[in-house]
Amino acid sequence: MSTLKTKKIYRADHVGSLLRPERIKEARKQFSEGAMDAEELKRIENEEIARIVKKQKELGLEAVTDGELRRSWWHFDFLENLTGVEGYWSGDGIAFKEKTTKSRAIKVTGKLDFNDHPMLQDFKYLNEQAGDHTAKFTIPSPSMLHFRGEIDPSVYPDEDVFFDDLAKAYKKALDAFYKAGCRYLQLDDTAWAYLCSEEQKEELKNKGLDPDHLVGKYLETLNKAVADRPDDFKITMHICRGNFRSTWISSGGYEPVAKEIFGKLDIDGFFLEYDSDRAGDFRPLRHVNREDLFIVLGLITSKHGALENKNEIRKRIEEATEYVPLEQLALSPQCGFASTEEGNLLTEEEQWNKLKHVVEISQEIWS
Repeated sequence: MSTLKTKKIYRADHVGSLLRPERIKEARKQFSEGAMDAEELKRIENEEIARIVKKQKELGLEAVTDGELRRSWWHFDFLENLTGVEGYWSGDGIAFKEKTTKSRAIKVTGKLDFNDHPMLQDFKYLNEQAGDHTAKFTIPSPSMLHFRGEIDPSVYPDEDVFFDDLAKAYKKALDAFYKAGCRYLQLDDTAWAYLCSEEQKEELKNKGLDPDHLVGKYLETLNKAVADRPDDFKITMHICRGNFRSTWISSGGYEPVAKEIFGKLDIDGFFLEYDSDRAGDFRPLRHVNREDLFIVLGLITSKHGALENKNEIRKRIEEATEYVPLEQLALSPQCGFASTEEGNLLTEEEQWNKLKHVVEISQEIWS
């Protein structure tokens, strides 16, 4: 495991997704109607990604993303391009508070593997645009394939074999991204947040699943996937309680899984939602037992455009230092601005103001 000296902490960071520009939304519409070909759509995506990367640099962010502008979903676009996985339109979407997503779903229909994934090219383009900045890429955590996917029992009658193949596929994916030039990869995961929610755990039990068993299997699979990575390959995780059109799914502090994720998961940092009381207090951070594990506090909300009081944010960061030293902390929004292509309920200008706010506060604290 490398140290904080070899894996830089970006004091001002962001989770990754950005609002889809109207130009991309219109191009997608034309493409779906057959009025635009794939080459023209890609050209427009490239131009918009170049624009937003430039904007991130201007705001003072050191790690830049492509905003997930080529994706419809934060997770399905990646997962359904794994070998052995198919995307399909189901009868029901994912239910958030007062809103429901489109009815996209995934299923495992063959042996899992990672081969010639289109997002490798997506990363390479981002890396070109990043230049002397760090190109940060985001993909769903391996847990999400099990958590959201329908697994054909004739393909995987043995759960242990499924999780072993899942870990191997992700290990292969991480190696491919590294060879493509990626040095900062973020795994996005809602499963851990569900496992913090008593309401959601009851729903899992009603489906015949054992939450405690899932904690063990997800932890084991993740650690297998990231094992033996190069010392200069930074891997973080964002734990999300749901983010669709400014709504949410789960509530509950990190305490139920804190000992496992902060003490046993072999990654370099966590992006944690702390923008509302639904995430609980900072006490679970007492389980951070490594000096080389950094915590990015998601104290700035991406769900609305109003800017937080700087003094209140500084005060909350100071509260967190009761459990984690300041040098192991950083600041970001609690989630992305557009986990799905629909995006949250704020304007692009408000989005940029939020990120500028993160940069300004972090400079005042850590400069």
